[in-house]
Amino acid sequence: MPTESHFMKKTSSENLKSTPYPYLKILYHTLIIVAVLYLLFNAWVRNDKIAYVDSAKILNEYKGSVEAKKVYDAKAKVWQANIDTLTGEVKASIRGYEKALASMTPKEQVMAKQLIQVKQKQLQDYQRSIQENAKQEDGKLTQTIVSQINTSLTTYGKKNNFKLILIANQSGTIAYGRDGTDITSAVIEELNNDYQANGK
Repeated sequence: MPTESHFMKKTSSENLKSTPYPYLKILYHTLIIVAVLYLLFNAWVRNDKIAYVDSAKILNEYKGSVEAKKVYDAKAKVWQANIDTLTGEVKASIRGYEKALASMTPKEQVMAKQLIQVKQKQLQDYQRSIQENAKQEDGKLTQTIVSQINTSLTTYGKKNNFKLILIANQSGTIAYGRDGTDITSAVIEELNNDYQANGK
């Protein structure tokens, strides 16, 4: 008949057999630690970042912006040349009128004045038209450039895991930025690379 001590020894022996080996416990805990460290490292690597860009510098150094300004300036020169031509015609008409005034009949004086007024109106209408065209052209080019820059900033931000990219301008939106938070040069480089890659 088994004694109590025999029963206790048997139970202890069975419990010992059912307990996992020590090295399995160590391996289990090691795997947990490695998993936690991996998750922490991954979170650190993918940590959200905040940066800013200098809008004036981008507009001055982005090749797309530089080329757009050249196109606009070329059109502006043509517009100004036409204005100068019309202005010259009006001034010439006034000088001719003043020189011939003494020898003109009243009827000729009236006709000469009317001709000058017509040319003055043409000049004013053309200037008004040019101002409107210039405003529209400038707005169109600006919208195109800003759209290109915004698209590039969005792509750059997503690719480099930025939570937020701020715009610094002359009004002082950004008062201070720690070293490494100004990504203007990197963004300009990417903008220009994309601009050249697209065959612009």
